[in-house]
Amino acid sequence: MASTPASTPLEDYALLSDTHSAALVSREGSVDWLCMPRYDSQAVFAKLLGTSDNGHWSISVEGGTVTSWSYRGDSFVLETEWTSETGVALVTDFMPVGTNGSFFQNADLLRRVECLSGEVDVDTAIRMRFDYGHAVPFLRYRDDEERPGFEEMLAVAGPDAIYFRGPRLDHDDANKHHFKSFHLREGDCLEWAMLWAESYGEAPAKVDYSNSLEATTKFWEEWIGTSTVAGKYSPWARRSLLVLRALTDSVTGGIVAAPTTSLPEEFGGERNWDYRYVWLRDSALTIEVLVQSGFNDRAGEWRNWLLRAIAGDTSQLRIMYGLRGERHLPEHELPHLSGYENSTPVRMGNGAAEQYQADVVGEVMIALEALRDSGLEENTFSWELQQGLLEFQEENFDTLDHGLWEMRSDPDMFTHGRAMMWAAFDRGVKAVEQHGFAGPVDTWRALRDRLRTEIMELGWNDELQTFTQKYSNTEVDASLLQLAQIGFIDYNDPKMLSTVARIEQELLDDEGFLHRYKTGTGTDGLDGSEYPFIMCSFWLIEQYAKSGRIDEAEAKMDRVLSVGTELGLFAEEYSTQHRRLAGNFPQAFSHLGVVRAAHALVQTRRK
Repeated sequence: MASTPASTPLEDYALLSDTHSAALVSREGSVDWLCMPRYDSQAVFAKLLGTSDNGHWSISVEGGTVTSWSYRGDSFVLETEWTSETGVALVTDFMPVGTNGSFFQNADLLRRVECLSGEVDVDTAIRMRFDYGHAVPFLRYRDDEERPGFEEMLAVAGPDAIYFRGPRLDHDDANKHHFKSFHLREGDCLEWAMLWAESYGEAPAKVDYSNSLEATTKFWEEWIGTSTVAGKYSPWARRSLLVLRALTDSVTGGIVAAPTTSLPEEFGGERNWDYRYVWLRDSALTIEVLVQSGFNDRAGEWRNWLLRAIAGDTSQLRIMYGLRGERHLPEHELPHLSGYENSTPVRMGNGAAEQYQADVVGEVMIALEALRDSGLEENTFSWELQQGLLEFQEENFDTLDHGLWEMRSDPDMFTHGRAMMWAAFDRGVKAVEQHGFAGPVDTWRALRDRLRTEIMELGWNDELQTFTQKYSNTEVDASLLQLAQIGFIDYNDPKMLSTVARIEQELLDDEGFLHRYKTGTGTDGLDGSEYPFIMCSFWLIEQYAKSGRIDEAEAKMDRVLSVGTELGLFAEEYSTQHRRLAGNFPQAFSHLGVVRAAHALVQTRRK
């Protein structure tokens, strides 16, 4: 068993979101990660990846312990109850939704503490650092003329400004640190708000937050209220859908893979990546589960984002983009940060954006088919986009790629990628045959059939009786579980079942969690290893359910869900060695896996 962690376990963080940005708040009341005004903006609180000197905001009860920690209903309003020997206090944290209107104006975070009974001493401390904890701001102060004892603090560094408004704190100007202890009696309440604004613009007007708590709660609960998820696992699926919504930008429609960067896939290792961007694959898979769960409107907004991001030149297709469709996301390191669990380097940007990955077009075409079949009207631009994507796929028919898992070794022919290419042409053919769209269907049909023949010859190993990760090796890969999901082969086909058996033999750990592929050999171009990938375990659950292994599917579902946080959140991976979540958090991939598996179990139980 590992020793006590130096970094706060991911299980002890809550997610806050206003659908433009996100924060992570620890159980002990410290905001350790916050990027404003966008998910991919430079962090103003970066303690998560360093120390308190890199920025944080804490609120706690002196001598108290946390006795309750939960979201208010189906929302991202966090309520933390503290109990001390003298009293009970409630801290409420949230990022108001809709308070300031346009995303381009402001972003804000609200923290409120109320003494519920007795009396308590509340300690608060804030250290603002811009540029991921690297830039120390200059500070100005102004008393609130309408409320004695209240103050506005302005912190500025480069293009960013934070307006911090609330009860006056003590100033440590030498260290740019602010703190104070407040004595509260039953019924007393304190409230602080921090707002982001452009440093070169006018100060944002004072906001009336009196109805923001109710409005924010209502926003989340009304959104999830249209969900069609049912069955035993619906509470987990509902929270997962809420996470997917929290990672979807309301203005652009872009869906980020996670709100964090560089949370390690191996504690102390180098597999640390920036996930605050829009992967076509991840967002396409998200769209599938949103459509499956009754959220067509949000899925349609993603299609509009896709049209803008790819624009008129599909020959320049990228595997990922920025939130507004930015194409270049150069990767560089932040050496001033010590890293989560001392895992370095800490990275900003993502070099995988330059890779060619053969599966991406297939995933996008599958998602667009799901939208079309759900009744969302296809328009001229969206169909032209799909034709362009298939053109791109044809032009790159023989191009080697880096695979679904973005390996940083030499490119190759991955069986999963070739199968996704098959799916891309298959969906193009079906659009013509079933919906009457125009296109070179004979060419698409021929390429689809050619890929099927090729995969069955080169991606299948007769001696081992399994599909293989690449045409050039005999390893298996969890991505092969998607062959049945996309309709390339039936869930009960003997070839699929024998592949599943080898995946279980080679990639399951002793506690039943599934690795993506064998690591630690250097074949993926990286040193070190990684922990089991949570989404892959959900894929296996889906395979079990669809192939009649219902009891095993439910048992594994219960086991995998048991490692989620008490707030229903999942990271990218889970270390059975350390009994801890790992990787970026919360992870869209993991949460869409929850929803897919929940749907699969409901569907098979109904048969």
